[in-house]
Amino acid sequence: MSTLTEVTELERRVRGRLGAEYGSLRTLPGGHSGLTYSITAGPVSRVVKAVPPGQRPVGRNDVLRQARILRALAGSPVPVPGVVAVDEHEPAWFAMEFVPGEAIEPVLDEHALDPRLCRTRMLALAAVLRDLHDVSTGAVESLGPAAESERWSRTMRAVPTELRPGAEEVLDALAARIPESVPPALTHGDFRLGNVLCQGERPAAVVDWEIWGYGDPRIDLAWFLLFADHRNFPRLGHAVPGLPTEQDLLTAYLDGRPEPPALDWFRALARTKMAAIMGHNLRRHREGKHHDPDQERLPPTIAAMIRTAHDLLARRP
Repeated sequence: MSTLTEVTELERRVRGRLGAEYGSLRTLPGGHSGLTYSITAGPVSRVVKAVPPGQRPVGRNDVLRQARILRALAGSPVPVPGVVAVDEHEPAWFAMEFVPGEAIEPVLDEHALDPRLCRTRMLALAAVLRDLHDVSTGAVESLGPAAESERWSRTMRAVPTELRPGAEEVLDALAARIPESVPPALTHGDFRLGNVLCQGERPAAVVDWEIWGYGDPRIDLAWFLLFADHRNFPRLGHAVPGLPTEQDLLTAYLDGRPEPPALDWFRALARTKMAAIMGHNLRRHREGKHHDPDQERLPPTIAAMIRTAHDLLARRP
């Protein structure tokens, strides 16, 4: 965690680039990588993301990598905040536009949104995901299905077996049925409404680009579809009347194109990934590494993710 001196030094550097009229840095809650602040000058606000002092700028802390993809997407159909300043001196930081809006996951977050608004936003976001995957990247190398399967198999197997009932069968089935790769696309890595600022019915800015990459677009798509149904999240999710089904979202994403091959395999992988992440978090809580009693609500969802992944893999193509 940064000290007051370190925050003051970062503030000095930020104001030196943005202007002396800007005020103090204020911590923004909810960030999962690096340090995230807001800073204002009159009616103008900026968001500042910085590498934590003493930490290496790698993985989720590589804020300059996030700045690069935001700049690359500027002017594309994918709405993102505009980057206004980048400072590569260590610890690195960048500043971007502050985009007002709501980032709410309808089936998981507590909210009072009109269900019709939730439906409209989710269908609109399916089109944004299609636009993202259509962005020309020129990428040659990417993380394919086999590497993704291996990655999440390792994560799952690090979870105690009693927390992941039936997982071995699913992992074996995934490994035995690796689908053929398709041309790589630009992927967000955690594409869902909870990572999109919306203004009314309109997605105004896709945020949280910490794990973007070039990969199989079906990975993003299957992850997005997972959040359409509250029944995927026992004890965690709640029904939203009229929310699009997975098929509704898929139809909106495809917009008349043929369904990509082996999508059930990727839907099973998405459930495996979710179960592995939740199992890892629950293990850390129970081992005392990160005390969070709310993690005790996860076992029914972990079991449901594994069970439905198995069902998907058992279906005939």
